[in-house]
This record gives sequence, C-alpha cells and structure tokens, in this order.
Amino acid sequence: MTEWVGRTAVEIAAAVREKRAEPRAVMAEHLDRIARLDGRIGAFRVVRARAALAEADEVAARGDRDRLPLAGVPVAVKDNLAVRGESTRVGSAATPDAPAGADHVTVARLRAAGAVVVGLTNVPELCVFGTTEGVHGTARNPWDTSRTAGGSSGGSAAAVAAAMVPVALGNDGMGSLRIPAANCGLVTVKPGHGVVPAGIGDGDWFGMSENGPLATTVEDARLMLSVLADTEVAAPPESGAFRIAVSVRSPLAGVTVSGPYVAAAREAAGALTRAGYQVRRADPPYPLSLGVTSLAHWTAGTAVDARSLDALLLTRRTRVHAALGRRFLTGVRGGTAREELRRRLEPFFAEYDVLLTPALARRSPRSAPWHERGWLRNVLANTNYSPLTPPWNLTGWPAMAVPVGTLPSGAPTAVQLVGLPGSEALLLRVAGRLEELRPWRRTAPLD
Repeated sequence: MTEWVGRTAVEIAAAVREKRAEPRAVMAEHLDRIARLDGRIGAFRVVRARAALAEADEVAARGDRDRLPLAGVPVAVKDNLAVRGESTRVGSAATPDAPAGADHVTVARLRAAGAVVVGLTNVPELCVFGTTEGVHGTARNPWDTSRTAGGSSGGSAAAVAAAMVPVALGNDGMGSLRIPAANCGLVTVKPGHGVVPAGIGDGDWFGMSENGPLATTVEDARLMLSVLADTEVAAPPESGAFRIAVSVRSPLAGVTVSGPYVAAAREAAGALTRAGYQVRRADPPYPLSLGVTSLAHWTAGTAVDARSLDALLLTRRTRVHAALGRRFLTGVRGGTAREELRRRLEPFFAEYDVLLTPALARRSPRSAPWHERGWLRNVLANTNYSPLTPPWNLTGWPAMAVPVGTLPSGAPTAVQLVGLPGSEALLLRVAGRLEELRPWRRTAPLD
C-alpha cells in the first residue's frame, strides 16, 4: 500500500512543503512502481534510481522547501532534453552516449522548483513519428498495452498514465505532446511560440517545436506550465461567455475522423453549451495545400536533425524521411506557407475564442516494431490517425489535448482546444470546465 503514488503533483508538493511527506519516501514509492510495471509499459530508457533518491534528499534539505511549487515531485523527462550526467539518445543508435554536462533550461527550471528527475523516457528515433519504439525500447499505452502510447513523447505519457510519475516533460513539433496525451488519457498544453524555452534538436524544427507538460489534471498542467514559462501566463477575464467553434472535419483532405472521436467532440460541445458557453459548429478554412506544407516541414526538420549523424546507424524510415526533407529545405527556410496559413486562419479566430476538435482521428496503431517497417507505411499510419494536430505547430499557436469519452475498449478518447497566441490561460480555463463537467479516470487500471 502506497501513500503518494497516484496523487497529483499539487498534492505531493503541498505535503512536502508542509513536511507531511518526505521527498525520499515519495520517490521510493514511485521507483518501486516503476520497477514493478515498466517491464510491461516501456516508458523509461533510463531510471535514475540512486541519483533520484539523493536528489530527493537535497530537496528535503533546501532552506526554501516551504516555497517550492514542485517540492519533491517526481518528474520524467523526454529523451531529447538534456539531463546532466545522463546521455541524450533521442531514440537512436546514431546519437552519442556521452553524458550531458548541464540540464536543458526546462529541466533546470523544474529542478529549481523542487522537482526530482526520475529518468529519461523512450521516444521514436529523432522524435519523428507518432508511435514510440526503437532500439532503446517500446512505449505502450497503459490503458491497452496492445497499442502504442503514441509519439513522440510516448514514454513520458505512458509514465504518467501508469502513475509512475505524476507529471512529465515532453515536447511537440507536429503533435508529439497531444497525440500521446490523447491516447493515454492525459492533459497537455503545447504552448504558443515563445512562451516556454524550446532548444529542441537543431533549430526546433524551424520554430515549430515547443516544450510542455503531461499531467492527469488541468491543475497539474497549469502548475507545470507556470514553472516552465518565461513569463506569467495571463488569466482571461473572470466573466464573459467565450465563443467556441466545434469542428469534426479533418484538416487533411481524404482523411476522415472515426465515430468515437467525433462523439468525443460532440460530447464536449454539448457539455460546454449546457454550461453557458456560446458553442457553434464551424470549420476553419484549412487550405488544400496543408498536407504538402505539413510534409515539407516535418521532413525538413528531420533532415536538419540528422545531418550530423551517421546515416548507417539510422533506421531506414528515418533515412528516407531525412532524404526527402533535404529536398524541401530551401523552400521551408525561405517560404511563406506558414505566414499565409496564419493569415488565412486569423479571421476565423476573430469570430471565435476557442476551436474545439477531436484530438485524433482514430485509435492509435498497434504496438509493433514500426521502426523496422517502411517509410510510407509509417507516414500513412501517422497521417490517418493524427491529422488534427500539425496545423497548430505550423501557425505556432497554443493547443491542448483534454480527455473526453472512451473507445469501445474502455481506453480514453480526447478533444483538442486551440486558440490564438497568448490564449494558454483561456484554454486551461475551458479545459478545467470540461474536467468539472466530464471528470475522467486519471490513471490506467494496472493494479
């Protein structure tokens, strides 16, 4: 019987600040759960058991313990962000195994706030795809271990959904926070550009990649975002009926959204309508060229990340992805497609404060050695189940995934919330209202 596994970050931090819990005891309980469950789930590449216990003791001894927002909270970090003393492998055999000399700025901020890094979580090679498997491990969905946790922050999402940690750090370049959060029943925020320091890979996929939290509650996501952000996330007005557009149309021509995810969006829309929000059915004016724009930026980002690596040590799907991306590099660097997309979509968001969509088009693919399969098969699998996330990386606007509804298997479904730059607090408020109206089971039933 454990006292702290399954508690929220807010609860753990309050108990540690008030000395109702000791960081070492909190950490030991979570390490025990990882030891028992991660063989089935595959969330972690590295578990820092001894170091994490020592760092928990350091938190206990801090003179500012009573003021730390994340005091003693175990946190997992995606394996494309540096953790001092550990290698950063980014899911690949081609990356160096040398330990990092310093923490990534986001990791440093979590530590400064009192969090303790438990370990680094599995990702697909170079964080390219929406499934997480490769030479360092396979991350499965704790709600249905026959399915992938998603990607590329799949290990981080699996760790939180399995209650191995209360919160985790990930990032999102084409949906890499929202996809696994939606699969695993979690809350996440992909902040707008410039809200949280990026520093992901070599150029942040042309500024499309953003770091953000994975959590089981809106309150935990809000807390972690507040620690990560450069500035305070401004709160929206207390009063006023926010205007919400609901769209169940796929942004990509030829890709349809399946029944359970359409139902999730409609369920959320109905709940918000009854709560007094102004909710209308309206589709954003996505351009027909969106698929080509997404593919060009997706592959070009990989081409940049792969250019200093030994291609012979990369998997075939990654080599093909990067080779295609090299053809797009000049156009992506000098092109105007992203600015044109923003101009096209801005009038829609002048009429509506928030866009609500399904988070995914269908359930995640089966957990399988996707890294051994062909490039086209991977791209089609990714596109067919996650077409709704990429537009908001291209625009650089904030977006969330929030659990709503379930699949026939009992695994969660989710919706996506999108707003203009600076609307993170508004999105969190709408997400919090959904949490009140449609509460979800926070972690998977593994015990």
